[in-house]
Amino acid sequence: MFSYRHAFHAGNHADVLKHTTLIALMKYLTQKDTALTVIDTHAGAGLYRLDGDYTETSGEAQEGIFRLVSASKTPAALSASAPAATKKVAPPKTPGAAKAAADEPLAPALQDYVDLLRSLNPQFAASGDPAQLKIYPGSPFIEQQFLSGRDKLKLFELHPTDFKSLTGNIAQLGVGRQVTVACEDGFEVLKTFLPPPARRAMVLCDPSYEIKSDYARVAACMGDAVKRFATGTYVVWYPIIPRPEAHDLPRKLKTLATKAGRSWLNATLTVKSSKLTTDEAGDVKRPGLPASGMFVINPPHTLKADLQAALPQLVARLGQDRNAGFTLDHGG
Repeated sequence: MFSYRHAFHAGNHADVLKHTTLIALMKYLTQKDTALTVIDTHAGAGLYRLDGDYTETSGEAQEGIFRLVSASKTPAALSASAPAATKKVAPPKTPGAAKAAADEPLAPALQDYVDLLRSLNPQFAASGDPAQLKIYPGSPFIEQQFLSGRDKLKLFELHPTDFKSLTGNIAQLGVGRQVTVACEDGFEVLKTFLPPPARRAMVLCDPSYEIKSDYARVAACMGDAVKRFATGTYVVWYPIIPRPEAHDLPRKLKTLATKAGRSWLNATLTVKSSKLTTDEAGDVKRPGLPASGMFVINPPHTLKADLQAALPQLVARLGQDRNAGFTLDHGG
């Protein structure tokens, strides 16, 4: 239960999709005068070192956030024969289009992301050298950066080591009671905070999915949340892997949103093939996480346009082979 550590995956391509979406959401939702309650059900440690043992061991950040901020251009693996792994919006289909997406100025949501990283890494901000990007914010720090004095952030984390780190990291912000941290099961405790006092809330549900039952718990948790507070914005990150539960989850979320009469948006980012390969010695190599998605119930009207601009650039910068692509679907 407590073996998963997000520090190994901090800054990977899934984080880039998740945090790009989260920043676009927070930027819009915190513009209103009414107080916003933000609930993060699986908060992690809050801050991560990209030059730490965990991140350097996995190397996943090199294929994620470092590709985004690097001056390097479109990976050569992207080719004209790339299939359109899309539904509503197509990624670049030719080398020229992919290069254009990589060369053009960053989409606003991606620029906001990079600006936030610069604010936490002064040496990176001054030099532009990706090697100086060492502090990486998890979702709690991203959420807190956008809060006004009237807003509240509630963070939950069960992993004892990550909870301790999260508590210490949040304490350094000196934000007092605006941010609360608890070592509790986010799935279970969410119901006690809905509906929120000011009737405005955003919930991020981002479990590890290391336990197969997490998929069913996410769907049940979101179904209960929508019943308790129908107008909240509910955000779910999920992995796209060869597992039935992973493919069923977005369908279940779409069904519950549709039955409740709520709008929804589903964005996915694929960076490589999910097929097993063999090395020169004949050993089977697993591809790791090839893709992930963000499902949002009651998305702001601006989110679709934000992601339409950002996703082609993420494909161009993070794609590792010709299977790279994205989807952007919505309804309600």
